[in-house]
Amino acid sequence: MSDARFKDLVIDATDGSVLAAFWSAALGLKAGPAGDSAADFLLADDVPEHRVWINQVPEPRTVKQRVHLDLHATVEELTRLGATAAVEFGDEDDWTVLRDPERGELCVFPRRAATVGGYRLYALVVDAADPAAVSAWWGERFGLESKRYHDRPWYRLEPGEGLPWPMLFIPVPEPKTVKNRIHWDVWGDTERLLAAGATLLTGREDASDPRVVWDVLADPEGNEFCVFCPDRD
Repeated sequence: MSDARFKDLVIDATDGSVLAAFWSAALGLKAGPAGDSAADFLLADDVPEHRVWINQVPEPRTVKQRVHLDLHATVEELTRLGATAAVEFGDEDDWTVLRDPERGELCVFPRRAATVGGYRLYALVVDAADPAAVSAWWGERFGLESKRYHDRPWYRLEPGEGLPWPMLFIPVPEPKTVKNRIHWDVWGDTERLLAAGATLLTGREDASDPRVVWDVLADPEGNEFCVFCPDRD
């Protein structure tokens, strides 16, 4: 039995309207207001797990993002939307690294861009000190098998049980130093996740805003995620 089920993605922004316009077009989602804040947005289609929340935050991006999105798209498509090249990361055979309008990294894979359909998200990619361990941890939480990705030291969770696309965990030498600007929300039980090795960062009972109906946890590598209880929310 899994401890959690994927709910949605969240992207921090210093200008919510700019990132909402970019990511809604890049992902093939429709942007609308999120709650009472004029700076926050919800990107959505008719699949609940495709939802992306754009949350305006005061702090700018300062280091390479530890979580990024891979898209079925072309460089030309995304540069027209406002993406720019990330020259220091170079290009690979199958993908190109770009930056969104707030300089957040993303990768574009052109091979299926013309045939994949309206929704363009290919995978969620997470930097890791120990990709095998953190991939296995999330695989256990979601009830999915973690597998090594071909001959690379990468580990992958295939779509399933509410996860609409792969999660890929890749090794990096640098440690995590700041809050992730992209995180995921889950449906689950906080106590079970804590017993499995997560850390509580902020409990809903501690929030000053009564609209906060989630707990903020971190996985064993410090990646933040929010937990919503399906029986209460």
